[in-house]
Amino acid sequence: MKIYTKAGDRGMTSLLGGEFVSKSHPRLEAYGTLDELTSWIGLLRDHLEGKGIREDLLLIQDRLMLGSSILANERTDGSIKLPLISEEDIYMLENRIDSMDAKLPALTNFIIPGGHKVVSYCHLARTCCRRAERLSAGFVKDSDQTSILIKYLNRLSDYLFTLARKTAKEFKVEENLWQP
Repeated sequence: MKIYTKAGDRGMTSLLGGEFVSKSHPRLEAYGTLDELTSWIGLLRDHLEGKGIREDLLLIQDRLMLGSSILANERTDGSIKLPLISEEDIYMLENRIDSMDAKLPALTNFIIPGGHKVVSYCHLARTCCRRAERLSAGFVKDSDQTSILIKYLNRLSDYLFTLARKTAKEFKVEENLWQP
């Protein structure tokens, strides 16, 4: 199979059901942002130590790839079978958030991102995740899986925020608190 199809040369691409749409279609913007987020998570995985965190991030990347497939599927009748994002995936994120948060000082102000490149990568991934969530929200009525994807992205941005705080603590980086 060749990597190029030439359909994109005309500014078009096909969705999973075969429909051709403009590359500026909102569906493509949403799943393209998930693709970007998957890459940010890969960068984090490359910079963070520890088998557990690296395995978690790889699983997250897998779920984001699945999320892209869900958004690329314009058929809402269930005729295209895809693996599912489950409530267990969301619980996994919540458990990891709770575990990290239990070892962090209470948060009383907003945090200004930065202080270490890996902390900044966490925040960039978080903001990309929020954008993916906003862009995907327009498809929430398409299917139960799209609704779960939105919930997953919402929880993932919280996970990435908490990971940034945990990473700052591990690297002994002082958090810059916003003082309005």
